[in-house]
Formats: sequence, C-alpha cells, structure tokens
Amino acid sequence: MSILDQFDLTGQCAIVTGSGTGLGREMALHLAEAGADIVGVGRRPGPIEDVGEEVRAKGRRYLGISGCDVTDSTQVNEMVARATSEMGRVSILVNNAGLGGSGRGKTLPELTDEDWHSGIDSNLSSAFYCSRALVPHLLEHGGGTILNITSGWGFRGGRNNFMYSIAKGGVIQLTKALAMTYARDNIRAVCIGPGLFPKTEEEEVLTGLGEKQPAGRIGFLREIGPLAVYLCSPSAGYVSGETVLIDGGAIAAGLTPAGLAPRAEG
Repeated sequence: MSILDQFDLTGQCAIVTGSGTGLGREMALHLAEAGADIVGVGRRPGPIEDVGEEVRAKGRRYLGISGCDVTDSTQVNEMVARATSEMGRVSILVNNAGLGGSGRGKTLPELTDEDWHSGIDSNLSSAFYCSRALVPHLLEHGGGTILNITSGWGFRGGRNNFMYSIAKGGVIQLTKALAMTYARDNIRAVCIGPGLFPKTEEEEVLTGLGEKQPAGRIGFLREIGPLAVYLCSPSAGYVSGETVLIDGGAIAAGLTPAGLAPRAEG
C-alpha cells in the first residue's frame, strides 16, 4: 500500500452537517475528492443542492437533506435513518453544524433561558444527537469515524461569551468520551479546532484581518479539507480522542479575548 492509498476513502460514506457553506462545504468536497460519498445536511435547500452538484461532478453519490434542524433529536433520528436507508453503510459523521452568536455580548444576568438553549443546543446537543443516532449503525457495520468541530473558544473562556465557549469545550469532552467508550469497537472520535476562517479566499482580506495573528493572516477555507480527510482516513487509524488545532499558532501564542495579542517574531 502506497502512502496515498492510506488517504483513500473510496467505498465510504460521510454525513456532514452544516455542509452547504463555509467549513462544512469544504470538508464535504474534500472528503468526496478522496473517494467518499456524501450526505449533505443543512437548513437551506439552495446551498445543499449546490454542494451536491459539485460532489456529483467528482463522480460520487450524494444525498441532500435540507430543512433538518440538528437541535431537534427527532429530526436527527429521521435524518440518520434516511441516510442509512438510501446510501447503505455510513462510516463517517462530521458534526460541523453550529451557531456562533447566541447571547454574545450580554452579561450573565441578561442571558435568557432561550439564549442558553440556543447556544448549547446548536453547538453541543446537535453533535450529541447525531452521534447517538449513528453509533448503533456504526456498531452494526464494523465501526467508523466521528469527526467533531470545536473552536479555539473551547480552550478558553470568553468575556460575556458564555454559551459558545462552554458548548465548544463540551464538544472536546464529548469527543474524548466517545473515543474512550468505543475504542474497542473500531469507532474513532476526533476533533478539529479551527481558528479564524472567514468565508472569503481574498488574501488581502485574510492578511488584514490577521495582523495580530502569529501567522500574519487568518485561515483559508480550503485548508481545513485535507485535515478532515486525514483524520477520517486509514492513515489516522490510531488517532482517537484528540483535538487538532488549525489556527496558525493562535492558541499557542496565547491570544486571548481580552485583546492581548503577542506579536509574532520575525
């Protein structure tokens, strides 16, 4: 087996939530390029249909499921049942869907129950519901990979940013709990922690927004896809329970929400 063969996902099928735009779209397209069939899940039909056209153009099968609210466990169960019924064996789950702005900027006494549930459910409960729904299928069919998406906020507290950082920290712990529980069932759980990845590929914009970042820029959307492929591929067969940061060194440099930004040397 050559080194490139170890990244081949031919014959596998991946559910990718939030796959219509941004990081989810990039991961879906890169997984398809590596050989995987794709189940694209999202709320809006337009983006889900658009990414489906690109997946099919790569010669892969595609099932688009739009209008699915991944904060609703009943809808998640129905989505997984449809995916496995129409696509056969599903071996990869990418829990990417999330919401960033719920309650941000409010002080603790100002936060409502709705703010709390919106932030926690969209970023943590959704990953739990999807994992819970698919694990019996993975157990029945010899295992697979659950790839969760966290954030740098999951490693640090945020001033008046409660739900997002709490939920993303929970995603890291969910990954560890899944990895430890199912390690002997050939189910791996891994996690990616992206830094700043705006929905643009304009280098001038990325550089301007990333002046205080150690790398001098923020991330290109296309950079997350190869990492997702690696973590879902046979080459990562002994990697489980880990969170891989892709942030240009931001967490390592100590960048904080308080506005303290150490200057990169060089």
